[in-house]
Amino acid sequence: MRKTLSYVLVTAGALVMLVPFVAALSNSLKSFAQYIQVPPTWIPDPIQWDNYVEVWRRTPFGLYLVNSLVIAVLAVAGNVLTSAMVGHALARMRLPGRQALLTMALGTMMLPTVITIVPNFLLFRSLGWLDTLLPLIVPYWLATPIGIFLMRQTFLGIPKDFEEAASLDGANPWQVFWRIHVPLAKPALATLAVFTFTTSWKAVLEPTIYLTSPENYTLPVGVLSLKGQFVGNDQLVTAAAMMSLLPMLVVFVLAQRYFVRGTMSAGLKG
Repeated sequence: MRKTLSYVLVTAGALVMLVPFVAALSNSLKSFAQYIQVPPTWIPDPIQWDNYVEVWRRTPFGLYLVNSLVIAVLAVAGNVLTSAMVGHALARMRLPGRQALLTMALGTMMLPTVITIVPNFLLFRSLGWLDTLLPLIVPYWLATPIGIFLMRQTFLGIPKDFEEAASLDGANPWQVFWRIHVPLAKPALATLAVFTFTTSWKAVLEPTIYLTSPENYTLPVGVLSLKGQFVGNDQLVTAAAMMSLLPMLVVFVLAQRYFVRGTMSAGLKG
């Protein structure tokens, strides 16, 4: 009975979480008259599939998509690599003051983004990076606090026997990291990749501040800019927002097996 009740509660929660998504999908397939209709209808009649085609025809949606993909892919590559290296060093190497370094890194997680946005803006302006994609990519190549913590916890959970056996065979620290520990940390790496992709993909504040040219807009910023262009056609903005969700859904579906394993094992040892 307890197990059945748990499944019922989880299913009910999942259905509640799906309501906004279903509502947005329904609105994206309506005409404007149906979109503003009160009370609203859940099933469009007729279904306006042309809304999605109209978004591509009237906006540089493909350009926004490419910009976001470039940023997200490079951000994932940089954060996974550097966070794994830093996390491995803090977990498996005898470094002076490593606990203090970890505390300082995790302490930055308590700083709201709005506090660091001004000094970051001044830094990127002095480097000449404003209105380019670099401010949205390079910070991920310096490791992130959540990435460092996740990878450190993962590497702490790997038995030392593998490392000792590899060292006896003549492997140096880099070979131990790359050939032994990284393959064993695939679930955590996939989890970090999903987190990084979604965080980079849905970012709005930083692109709005750093980017000024429409040809450099990311997809979220591009979708927001459509609000003023499609006055009286809000269903097109909803259609654009729905299309912007697809890459995140695809990434999660492809990595969900590793993602679940990684989230379950990340905090088991510390």
